[in-house]
Amino acid sequence: MRAVVVYESMFGNTHLIADAIGAGLRSFGDVTVVPVEHATPDLVEQAELLVVGGPTHGHSMTRESTRQSAVDQAQKPDSDLTLDPDAEGEGLREWFDALGSVDCAAAAFDTRVDLAPVLTGRASKGIKKRLVRHGLHLVAEPESFFVEKDNTLHAGEAARAEAWGRSLAEAR
Repeated sequence: MRAVVVYESMFGNTHLIADAIGAGLRSFGDVTVVPVEHATPDLVEQAELLVVGGPTHGHSMTRESTRQSAVDQAQKPDSDLTLDPDAEGEGLREWFDALGSVDCAAAAFDTRVDLAPVLTGRASKGIKKRLVRHGLHLVAEPESFFVEKDNTLHAGEAARAEAWGRSLAEAR
């Protein structure tokens, strides 16, 4: 199996989850984990399983304005936030706009604060819709992984993401 995990990450949590999902998938085949800006059409076309995830901002997938707000937050003098190395580029929305039709299995994930989805929203819902629009068939319902209000992953979330990755490979 050839899997590609595409992620967008502002402060590193979604990046960590993407890496953990990739680790879970690796026992089943070849896996590439890439930030959205490196998810070329050639790379995506080679995938038998495409897993896509991003942070939840403003109840959904990031927008240019929410990404800029995250950059501004991290650059404040009293901020303890650190931008992910690939944070300052286009996001998943723009990537999906340029993505053609793809024929493979897929799954969607997000990171968000652990509150009711009605309060936080879920980026994975928008990701799921876009995956289906591009011709991909889902092998699992969208999954959320949780971050604390201090912007660190909940204990055990990386291990849960790795297990989810294994379950995606088995479902494919």
